[in-house]
Amino acid sequence: MADHLNCDLTSLTPLQLFEKVTEQGEKVRALKAGKAPKDEIDAAVRMLLSLKQSYKIATGQDYQAGLPPRDLVLINNSTTKEEDEDFVDPWTVQTSNAKGVDYDKLIVRFGSSKIDTDLINRIERAIGQKPHRFLRRGIFFSHRDMDQILNAYENKKSFYLYTGRGPSSQAMHVGHLIPFIFTKWLQEVFDVPLVIQLTDDEKYLWKDLTTEKAYEYAKENARDIIACGFDVNKTFIFSDLDYLGTSTGFYRNIVKVQKHVTFNQVKGIFGFTDSDCIGKISFPAIQAAPSFSSSFPQIFNGKENIQCLIPCAIDQDPYFRMTRDVAPRIGQPKPALLHSIFFPALQGAQTKMSASDPNSSIFLTDTPKQIKTKINKHAFSGGRDTIEEHRKYGGNCDVDVSFMYLTFFLEDDDKLERLKQAYTSGELLTGELKKVLIETLQPLIAAHQERRKQVTDEVVKQFMTPRKLAFEF
Repeated sequence: MADHLNCDLTSLTPLQLFEKVTEQGEKVRALKAGKAPKDEIDAAVRMLLSLKQSYKIATGQDYQAGLPPRDLVLINNSTTKEEDEDFVDPWTVQTSNAKGVDYDKLIVRFGSSKIDTDLINRIERAIGQKPHRFLRRGIFFSHRDMDQILNAYENKKSFYLYTGRGPSSQAMHVGHLIPFIFTKWLQEVFDVPLVIQLTDDEKYLWKDLTTEKAYEYAKENARDIIACGFDVNKTFIFSDLDYLGTSTGFYRNIVKVQKHVTFNQVKGIFGFTDSDCIGKISFPAIQAAPSFSSSFPQIFNGKENIQCLIPCAIDQDPYFRMTRDVAPRIGQPKPALLHSIFFPALQGAQTKMSASDPNSSIFLTDTPKQIKTKINKHAFSGGRDTIEEHRKYGGNCDVDVSFMYLTFFLEDDDKLERLKQAYTSGELLTGELKKVLIETLQPLIAAHQERRKQVTDEVVKQFMTPRKLAFEF
């Protein structure tokens, strides 16, 4: 048995070995917490020690919880290959750090501005209420030109919101909700129009999907987006495959952007190669076009000077750096942006989640039992190897996925702080923290599922029909 195990282990990559050790450590903790028979615990501990030894042989490093092997460190999306750089582009997010991407470095690299206390206070004054927890907790952490948006709003000038979703699967996961939860809040407090782009064309170009399947996913994802509670009178959701053919304004803006961006520029920004299909190379112009109000003549009465605010994850920023560069050259205002951090995979903050891996996240279709099982089995822990160690040294909230998820979904700031203190001091165990997360997510997802059931084909059609919204321009 041991020889068979060693044979299997030699075929694993350092990261796979790292994950095996982590998983086995969790198992040992669970057995001890559950007061399992001594021989069962001893066998699990022997397996853990064997895995740690294999890891050391493979990497030359001792296993350290939350610190994956050094050879996984990836380059950033410039050409330097420094060891500690993160890799972030619209399709891939990877870092060697269990805490996740270094967002301060990313702000410097992308040339955006940090959302600081002054800006949060200014937003609070403008809207006359407490800022959203995503702002209070640094989940939306970076911006471009948010000051301009606030200037316009304070001077009674309108703006509009634009966000989107690439429909690559039928079921969305909780991470996909982040921009929509925040966008819904922005729409309510500022009372402005919203357009939501479903890039089914992008998914057709990048993935092994038919156009019919990509469009079907777009409509299914629209149901989940509508279930977040958007107002049909103030929101237009559109599929690129559908809307492009019906809007002269939209296609004109795409062509203008295409004319002003060279092949060299998109290769530099997005890493396209000579073997990529021309659809990919021209796609960034399609994601740029909703940033301009003239792409929606039915909403803005043909006006071209309405500024746009885009809440999105930071990995989408390359599209809008390009857009902001082109905007003045085609006589359009630059869109402003609010950037969020990435929602971590259950296995840890090194990568973002994959809709194709059912265990990397909690899906909006998951049952209460599935939610409980996934969190207990897969959520990366910042706890110690034994209860005794945990009580003595405490847990690490910076790498603990259950705590990270609670920062997104637990509304009560005081309760979150109490949990942090208790976990860091060792008073609260990993299993207890996971229980708090399970009890937070189960009702939240059940309520979402109930709202989604009310979203009929007719409701989807209403949201996706080009029309005037409840605003005068």
